[in-house]
Amino acid sequence: MDSRMAGEKRLLQLVELEEFRSKAYANANLYKEQMKKLHDKKLIKRELEVGDKVLLYRSRLKLFPRKLKSRWEEPYAIIEALPNGAFAIAHETSGATLRVNGHRLKKYNRGIKEHEKLTSHLDDPTEV
Repeated sequence: MDSRMAGEKRLLQLVELEEFRSKAYANANLYKEQMKKLHDKKLIKRELEVGDKVLLYRSRLKLFPRKLKSRWEEPYAIIEALPNGAFAIAHETSGATLRVNGHRLKKYNRGIKEHEKLTSHLDDPTEV
């Protein structure tokens, strides 16, 4: 009778362990879903089109870090949008073409034009 009770107790422990595992699995899935929503909310949607000027991120420069060296190569023109977020780009001067993931590209802004610069004049504070 002792062995039968021990067997039943062990069986209950195994059932309880399985319940703990299923709860832990459900909690892990819930956590993953919440973290994915949070991560996706912070992503910046990049809308690149054919003809846009873009900069290309060169990840190889991580091996040889330079303080002031930019990792963005300029400028390329998008010549084709490929499936799954990839793009075919061509260098403006050499004409060399590459196929790259859209995550390695960002829009190229040529800077502020002269007529767009804001100017402010400071008055002499002693004249007030």
